[in-house]
Amino acid sequence: MSSTVSTALPVSLDAEAPRTYQVRTFGCQMNVHDSERISGLLDAAGYVPVPESAGEGEADVVVFNTCAVRENADNKLYGHLGQLVGAKRANPRMQVAVGGCLAQKDRDTILAKSPVVDVVFGTHNIGSLPTLLDRARHNRQAELEILESLDVFPSTLPTRRESVHSGWVSISVGCNNTCTFCIVPSLRGKERDRRPGDILAEVRALVVDGAVEVTLLGQNVNSYGVEFGERGAFADLLRACGTVDGLERIRFTSPHPAAFTDDVIDAMAETATVMPQLHMPLQSGSDTVLRAMRRSYRSTRFLGILDKVRDRLPHAAITTDIIVGFPGETEEDFQATLDVVEASRFASAFTFQYSIRPGTPAATMPHQVPKAVVQERYERLTALQERISGEENRALVGSTAEVMITAATGAKADATGRVSGRARDNRLVHVAVPAGARGPRPGDMVTVPITAAAPYHLIADPAAGRYDLRRTRAGDAWDRAQAESCGVPAGTPGAGSAARSGAVALGMPGLPVRV
Repeated sequence: MSSTVSTALPVSLDAEAPRTYQVRTFGCQMNVHDSERISGLLDAAGYVPVPESAGEGEADVVVFNTCAVRENADNKLYGHLGQLVGAKRANPRMQVAVGGCLAQKDRDTILAKSPVVDVVFGTHNIGSLPTLLDRARHNRQAELEILESLDVFPSTLPTRRESVHSGWVSISVGCNNTCTFCIVPSLRGKERDRRPGDILAEVRALVVDGAVEVTLLGQNVNSYGVEFGERGAFADLLRACGTVDGLERIRFTSPHPAAFTDDVIDAMAETATVMPQLHMPLQSGSDTVLRAMRRSYRSTRFLGILDKVRDRLPHAAITTDIIVGFPGETEEDFQATLDVVEASRFASAFTFQYSIRPGTPAATMPHQVPKAVVQERYERLTALQERISGEENRALVGSTAEVMITAATGAKADATGRVSGRARDNRLVHVAVPAGARGPRPGDMVTVPITAAAPYHLIADPAAGRYDLRRTRAGDAWDRAQAESCGVPAGTPGAGSAARSGAVALGMPGLPVRV
């Protein structure tokens, strides 16, 4: 589908100065990965990213990569668009583009509601963005282009990676499941799988570029291979990635419990570079609610998977997603969720209050749970999970962790001087660098004792003799990237602050400003 709507404000055709851009990302890891492609496309088209310190509205092109799953996603978008009205009047070169799942769903509604928008593009035609921007600028009118199926697999597009030490690699797009609360299949289409050779080629290219960690990405990674009829393809892919020289850490997100098979557990346990971490969405502990959600597994099956994983990977950290207040959920159903959470001992959980998503079967189901009831249950669930997370983390005090330092730091980093990173099990660790010791760069590894714990992070304050720094190719790549951007190389005592320009925390649903 393609159409033209003349609602955008006129823009100047002055092309003397390079046009700048900023990408803002909302939603899941798939959106974060898509934003890397959007940035790469704009780079290739001659646009220049604005400095990270720039505020929203200071760029000539502002792209919103939207989500249609999170609560109030549309209100959040229109709030941001409203804030750009003054900036656009002040900058006649400015263009605003909206892409992602909300754009795929709402289409021309976005143009009708917001006159500042110049381009609306969908999840299937990311590669069209530079052309649509040029067309809107030339014709002085808004452009809307939404395709109903994928035209080019996103991973064939240029990429501006958010992190030099880590990379996302899409193994599939779309989803064949029919969960009643989810609108993703209608927005991203049926599952499309990449060929293993293409995936491995991208993994190797990332490693050559300095990455030491990759996260394999898909709406349902463990159904990988369904398109070309190869059972066991995901387990084979994990093992193949494990043979890539120079790759130290492999993660993946997210699997579906119904399709999770023993061969994947075996591949995780037998491939040294696959990290002892698993994100396994529960959604509900009630079999009645799971049936209404059209989730094709039950709580006993879910707990059985966790038992098998922990039998082969005793130190694995398991995380999950849970929805509270699904239509028809009774107190008995909710108690079943609390019971499964207690038994599962999740390292952490992403918990969501159910809210109606137009276009999903659940939106019209009877017995919608009152907001006050949902809120009260949500508070009980988060309190339970916080207790469990705290207990699980405190059990690690005294153990030793290998931590890959990232560019992101904690809120108290300026006061504490700690740098931050991820342990092999993906737990967040804040690390103090002993006086006189060499500071790590993003991508470097430090092996340190865990000295304290909180529900959402671990702390390592090692003595000088317990701090082991291993400089990596990824750290070297960070230094090169800093030099190329006139930054200050990290790697000296106190240089942690030089490592604080934004990078997304892999495996976590961070929503950073992408510039």
